[in-house]
Amino acid sequence: MSGRKSTQATVRICGASSEIIAAGSGGRNEQGQLIPIDVKPGDRVLFGKWSGTEVKIDGQDYLIMKESDLLGVVDKTGSVKKAA
Repeated sequence: MSGRKSTQATVRICGASSEIIAAGSGGRNEQGQLIPIDVKPGDRVLFGKWSGTEVKIDGQDYLIMKESDLLGVVDKTGSVKKAA
């Protein structure tokens, strides 16, 4: 399972965006080979409004989701540089 943790999401009209604070090593394909993920801590990502699972750890809200739930990565200028 490739899970992502992000800070509490800011809800937008067509979805949400947030910053990746931690990322797993990736997922495995049917042959058992590791498929690395395309995001890293610090990336700002877009995701659907109802994506992921909300958890609270030490009073802080987090959103954990699979990479397949991500719609794209936003670069520093605010434009989408990768999309699913």
